Amino acid sequence: MKYRSITLAGFVAAAVVTAAAQGVTAAPAAATTLSASIAAGPPASVPGFAPRNPRYQLRRGDSFDLGFAMTPEFDQTVAVQPDGYITLKAVGSIFVAGQTVPQLTETLKTVYANILHDPVIAISLKDFEKPYFIASGQVAKPGKYDLRSDLTVTEAVAIAGGFDDKSKHSQVVLFRPLPGGGFEAKLINVKKMLADRNMSEDMQLQPGDMLYVPQNALSKIRPFLPTSGVSAYLGPGVL
Repeated sequence: MKYRSITLAGFVAAAVVTAAAQGVTAAPAAATTLSASIAAGPPASVPGFAPRNPRYQLRRGDSFDLGFAMTPEFDQTVAVQPDGYITLKAVGSIFVAGQTVPQLTETLKTVYANILHDPVIAISLKDFEKPYFIASGQVAKPGKYDLRSDLTVTEAVAIAGGFDDKSKHSQVVLFRPLPGGGFEAKLINVKKMLADRNMSEDMQLQPGDMLYVPQNALSKIRPFLPTSGVSAYLGPGVL
């Protein structure tokens, strides 16, 4: 009976060590796969994330005041419809979703040049989507948060309540929306940054960014462990 107990304990320990090893070795492969998909996403001429402080792009549901300095009869308040179009006096419908205010100004000057000579146009955003970021995965308080000032990844995690006991600090993913749709992503090793006291890779967030904190290997296998003492077999790279 005693022999059988020792054999069972040895079997469990070996299974845990194997599972931990698989969790550790699988992470670089996942990172490699993600890196490959990231590299294939944006155009070759754009090596990384877009520059910081981009101009706001019009979204569906936004509205703005349109003023004509020389011809106030064309002044109007315009709403971006669910299909991305706006309807203008004497012009009709044009697609504007995704344009910045300077781009929209040039677009409207072009379309109104057919009926007005050298139109002077002023655009003032009236109702628009407030800057935000999303924290998801293994954080204490997942959700959508206002982006009221410059924030870094670690600061955003802190606002979301910090990491929980299931989080994998070494593979936090920052998803950033692309202008034409879709996302680009970057893996951030928050654990290493904090351990090295080097925050040079602590990226600044932009409106619409999403942070995803994955689950660590230990929390995945913990329900199958017979005793808490077996966790001593796990290496430091699991979290």
